[in-house]
Amino acid sequence: MLFDTHAHYDDDQFDGDRETLLASLPEQGVGLVVNPGCTVASSRTAVELAHRFPHVYATVGIHPENCGDFRPEDLDAIRALAREDKVVAIGEIGLDYAGTVGREAQLRIFREQLDWAERLGKPVVLHCVKAFEAVMRELAPHALRAVIFHGFIGSSQQAAEAIKKGYYLSFGERTFRSPRTVEALRRTPVENLFAETDESDVPIEEIYRRIAQAKDLDPELLKCAIYRNYREIFER
Repeated sequence: MLFDTHAHYDDDQFDGDRETLLASLPEQGVGLVVNPGCTVASSRTAVELAHRFPHVYATVGIHPENCGDFRPEDLDAIRALAREDKVVAIGEIGLDYAGTVGREAQLRIFREQLDWAERLGKPVVLHCVKAFEAVMRELAPHALRAVIFHGFIGSSQQAAEAIKKGYYLSFGERTFRSPRTVEALRRTPVENLFAETDESDVPIEEIYRRIAQAKDLDPELLKCAIYRNYREIFER
């Protein structure tokens, strides 16, 4: 069974065939999907999709790129959604220092979401762009259930720092555009690894195949390892 750790099926690109596509995933061997939220609206949609499809789960959160339009009541809405049965994590949250939203606004909202992810006992799913050291500093005071760096495109050194803390790295189509990130993937133990489609049209099966090839690993062993990671984080 394939597990897609991070797939934005709430995105507009799926408006024409979302229902059909999601319904067909189990027939394609995709038994579990996590759809992340990035705003209150997309978090609500993620939760709605999770309630409609047994194999779909949701995360809820305010993405750093959306912190510029933040209203205090948005966090109240996210907190309420986080208590829904099929919400498995807080995310997509984090820091994006390549964007246009001010760093102070990003940090303030990131810190608030980390605080109540810890209180709720939920894992966090992170967006981290040109902010690895800052993200690691913000994570340090927290006893979080689990941390997943989604769409990891960092170096082997950064991967090693995250893994040393027990964090997880999720790799997708963008991984294979960068030799340094492919090297980070090769060095990441399967016990700390996930696979994702994100917003790519590359099927999750192909992502698994590329990861297995890069790591010189049997694809079936990779499937089993990632499913174990899923159960360790989301079912314990």
